Amino acid sequence: MTFERRILSPAPAFRETAAARSGEHTDRELELWLDERSRAHEFVVNKVPFSELDQWFFEEGTGDLCHRTGKFFRIEGIEIETNFGRTTRWMQPIILQPEVGILGYVTQRRKGVLHFLVQAKMEPGNINLLQLSPTVQATRSNFTQVHGGKLPPYLEYFLETARARVLVDQLQSEQGARFLRKRNRNVIVEVDEREVIPVYDDFHWVTLGQIQALLKQENVINMDSRTVLSCIRYHDSVEPDTLEKWRRGDSFADSVRYSQFADDNAALRTFDEIISWLTGLKVRYYLNVRRVPLDAVEGWVVEADRVHHVQDRFFSVVAVSVLAGSREVSSWSQPLIESAKGGMLCFVCQRKKGVLHFLVQGRVEPGHADSLELAPTLQCTPGNYDAARPDLYPPYYELVSTAPPEWIRYNRLQSEEGGRFYHDANRYMVLEVPPDVEIDVFDNYAWMTLHQIKEFIRFNNYINVEARSLLACIGFGDQWEEESR
Repeated sequence: MTFERRILSPAPAFRETAAARSGEHTDRELELWLDERSRAHEFVVNKVPFSELDQWFFEEGTGDLCHRTGKFFRIEGIEIETNFGRTTRWMQPIILQPEVGILGYVTQRRKGVLHFLVQAKMEPGNINLLQLSPTVQATRSNFTQVHGGKLPPYLEYFLETARARVLVDQLQSEQGARFLRKRNRNVIVEVDEREVIPVYDDFHWVTLGQIQALLKQENVINMDSRTVLSCIRYHDSVEPDTLEKWRRGDSFADSVRYSQFADDNAALRTFDEIISWLTGLKVRYYLNVRRVPLDAVEGWVVEADRVHHVQDRFFSVVAVSVLAGSREVSSWSQPLIESAKGGMLCFVCQRKKGVLHFLVQGRVEPGHADSLELAPTLQCTPGNYDAARPDLYPPYYELVSTAPPEWIRYNRLQSEEGGRFYHDANRYMVLEVPPDVEIDVFDNYAWMTLHQIKEFIRFNNYINVEARSLLACIGFGDQWEEESR
C-alpha cells in the first residue's frame, strides 16, 4: 500500500505517543513477552582464541584482523597526532567499517496513537544478550546477505520509498574512539494505518511512552534504539498557555519540555553564536589520523586470545563464538571490542535565564569524519587515568563523582552496541545543579538548550553518539512526571 503523502510536522504525534504510558499492549504484557522471547531461543556466547574464528584471519603483511569476504568490518591500526588534550600522539587499533547500516523504526497509528515496532534482538556483546532494538538494525553486509542468511524482516519499508512516510532520516556518526569514520542511517518511517503489518514473534508494538519508561531500567533498550530516538524533535507550535505552564513549572519534567521549545531569545547564547564557537574550536584543534597495519601499532600486544594495550587500559580486541536461534544466521564467530570497565557519561544541566541548559563539550576523537563533535559534559573511563594524579582527570569529573543525591536526575547503567562491543556498559547520568552553584566553563564547553542541541542533531555528525544516547534517556520529560508529583 502506498502511503498518502501529508506535509505535516510529526512533532505533535511524537509528543502524543511520548505521553502514552500504555498502548495496544500493557506494560505487563510487554514484560511477559520480553521474558518469553528470552527463553524462546538458545543464546550461547563464549570467548575463544583467534585461531577458532571461522572466516576471520590475521592478514599476512599487515596483521589486520579481516573477514575472508572482505565485507563486514576489519580491525587495523591508526596513528594519531593532535593538539587536543594532554596526549598529543598515540597509536591504537580501530574498527574500519565503511558501509552505512540501517537503524530504523517502523511506526503506525494503532488505536489512534503512534506505535513503534520494537524487536527483541540478541547481540553477542550484550550483557544480558537480549535487548529491545529498532525494527531493523542491520549493516549493509547483513541486508545484502553476505552471510548467506535471511533478509531482516520489514526491510522493504526502508528501501522502498513509496511504502511509508519518512518522519526522521539522518546519517549519524558512531563511537569516534572505536570506529574510523563510521556512520549509520537513523530513520523512522510511518506506515499507513490501513495497511496490515504482520507481527512476527520477536516483534511488538509499543508507544514511545512505554519505551521511555523502559529507559528508566538498565540494559533493556539498546544503544541503536537510543541513537534513533534522540533524533526525534518535539518542537513545533504549541498553545501559549501550555508553553507558559512549562516555563513556570518547577518540576524537572516541565524544565525539560520548555528547554526543547525555548527560542534564542530565552537561551544564554544564540544558535549563530554557538556555531561561531564551534567553528573556532574546529580551527583551533587539528587532528591527523594515519592508517597503519595492526602489527605496526606501538604499545599494543597481540596474544592468542586478545589484542591489548601494554598497560591493560582502554580496550582489548577479543574473539567470540555465537549460537543464536533468532538471528538471520544461527551460528557464527567474530571479533569484539572489550572496553575497560567503569565508563561514565554525564550531562550537567542548570537553569540559565530561567531555562534549563546543558553543558556540552567540543571533543576531538580520531574516528570522527570532521574531527570534533559535541559530547556530554563528562565522557570518560576513570580506570584509564592514574588515580594518584587527580589533576589529570577530565574537567567536571569531581563535580559529577561527588554530586549529592538530590542533584541526580538520571543514573543508570546502559549497554553500548552489542554487535561490536563485548559487555560494554557506561554509567549514564544527568545532574541538575542548583542555579546558585557557580560552574566555571572551559573554552571547549558551552551551555545549550535542548532545542539548540536538537537542531544540531538534525544536521548530522555534530552530536556524538554518546551524547545522543544519553539525550534519548531524557526524552520529552513525560517519564519524569511520576517522580515530580
